[in-house]
Amino acid sequence: MRNPFSLTFGKEPVNVISRDRMLDEITDGFTAENPEFQVCMITGVRGSGKTVLMTEISNRIKAEKGWIVTELNPERDMLHALAAELSNRKELLQIFKDAKINLSVLGVGVEIDSEPPITDVVVALDRMLQHLTKKEKKILLSLDEAVSNQYVREFSSQFQIFLRKNYNVFLLMTGLYENIYELQNEKTLTFLYRAPKFEMTPLNDTLVAKQYKKVFDISDQEAAEMAELVKGYSYAYQVLGYLCYKKQCSYKMVLEEFDAYLREYVYEKIWSELSGNDREAVMAMALSKDSKVESIRKTMDISSEKFSVYRKRLLKKGIARSMQYGYLSFTLPRFREFVLEAD
Repeated sequence: MRNPFSLTFGKEPVNVISRDRMLDEITDGFTAENPEFQVCMITGVRGSGKTVLMTEISNRIKAEKGWIVTELNPERDMLHALAAELSNRKELLQIFKDAKINLSVLGVGVEIDSEPPITDVVVALDRMLQHLTKKEKKILLSLDEAVSNQYVREFSSQFQIFLRKNYNVFLLMTGLYENIYELQNEKTLTFLYRAPKFEMTPLNDTLVAKQYKKVFDISDQEAAEMAELVKGYSYAYQVLGYLCYKKQCSYKMVLEEFDAYLREYVYEKIWSELSGNDREAVMAMALSKDSKVESIRKTMDISSEKFSVYRKRLLKKGIARSMQYGYLSFTLPRFREFVLEAD
């Protein structure tokens, strides 16, 4: 039997714990008769399940009548890519022919006799979206791992104009907190501040334990121990399940390999993206035996006011959480052990 767990980032595993509340809220927000929003962002730490959630939303909306769903690559010319994608959809071809939109010069559509070709991709997209809106078609564009590069900035700026023209276009993007924050702070893209942002929260421990028990036919106690180990972190949930299924053994027998996967595929990247000061704060957290903010701050030898800046940043990045006032702990499983070894 195929392993029900997956180590591939972004690919929807066979065994997945769906985030029904977020899935419903975002989907309903887009598809309501009077949409609650037309832009939505999902943020979270690497491996928290952003791409899988985006895929679930896209698949659900794709099944809705009148919807066209397409994914854009943030490392390519997104405006040209969108024009090409729409013009290549067989179900839309007749709409563009009836509208006499000649895209042959741009290399993304058929030539229409007696009609002058459109030479500017923005003009082409404007006409395409105008006629699609008239035909009551709705377009959902998904953008995974958005960054503040030239392509994304240009596309987002033009997308804002499409919104002002009341076209039926919707944008769903995922990204790390710092990348979304940087994009929002572009002076021409402040409209993104008004877009709802959903932060990926840990998977429910009870649901994680239930799934492990179902797959491995283990005791309630062992399933609970496995759930406690992964701490609701989506990638860790998949890795631990994958290794136990592959080895057909107790989770206690794969801990070393479990650590290796987390270190190589996620934690080293997270660590490399932290500033020197943030690393110092994370190291102080790792050295703390009681997780008290006071002891962490004293280890760093900084004031409470200054530490609050680090605290807020680590919380936003999804590395730390504050379950109780005056305490700060790691959200990621066995990240403390990784940090101590990384020193």
